[in-house]
Amino acid sequence: MRIRLLGTGTPTPSLRRMSSGYVVEIGDDVIVLDHGFGAHHRLLELGIPATRVTHLFFTHLHYDHCGDYGRMVLTRWDQGAGQVGDLKVYGPAPLARMTGQLFSQDGVYGPDLVARTHHDCSLGIYEARGGALPRRWPSPEVTEITAGDVVTGDGWRLTAGRAEHFSPYLETLAFRIETAEGTLVYSGDSGPTPPMRAFAEDADVLIHMCHYRTGTQLNEGFADSCMGHLELARLAADAKVGSLVTTHITEQFDRPGARERVIAEMGAIYGGNLFFGEDLMEIPISGPTLEKLM
Repeated sequence: MRIRLLGTGTPTPSLRRMSSGYVVEIGDDVIVLDHGFGAHHRLLELGIPATRVTHLFFTHLHYDHCGDYGRMVLTRWDQGAGQVGDLKVYGPAPLARMTGQLFSQDGVYGPDLVARTHHDCSLGIYEARGGALPRRWPSPEVTEITAGDVVTGDGWRLTAGRAEHFSPYLETLAFRIETAEGTLVYSGDSGPTPPMRAFAEDADVLIHMCHYRTGTQLNEGFADSCMGHLELARLAADAKVGSLVTTHITEQFDRPGARERVIAEMGAIYGGNLFFGEDLMEIPISGPTLEKLM
């Protein structure tokens, strides 16, 4: 079970932190959790082409969690040249309608796809890549899921849980992936909702939104939908998770001294392994090991 962070940022444009995205490799399956703007670029930096991705899960449909959906589907379809199966896509409603609005003949990418499936230039490139005519339209296999649903794959089981973020306007999920090697929980975006403690209980790794310094919330709705650093530390401690990974990091934390203060304050509450998330960081399922000093 290999866990790597693609994007640890927010909707705020940043060259340091792309929008939300994570990749988990288990057996022959390559699972992407959320795919916001810039996450696909990070996937390429890790040497993982879209054609290797087997499953794509969305926690919710904010653009910083699904902005690179089109790029994933189209790149995988184009570069795969008919040699890879359709991408399996899961997430809350209205994911199916959104997919149709993107990839149907009268959708956003309809004119592009008509050209690529009909013009000689595109068909010649397709055949040169090993494809056999006629060229089929991209057709991701979309399954809308809700809290309590379970998806299984090559040595893994994913359970969807309930998160709290911008309800009732969006349904937001959390994911728990269980394998023989260990358990990963990803909160999606969530405020301090009590069910998350039970959902994350005894996880080897918890990747959780850490959006602001506790006490600086903008209003009540903000505090309900986003997680402060002290609330997150208490959640991780109460759930007895082995490693806590902070993500969805704002510029409030990314200043000299501010980051160190946040880590110290969280460490006074949570005694496990604390990772301050960065793009392209790898998270060991068994926790960090101390290397020999050379």
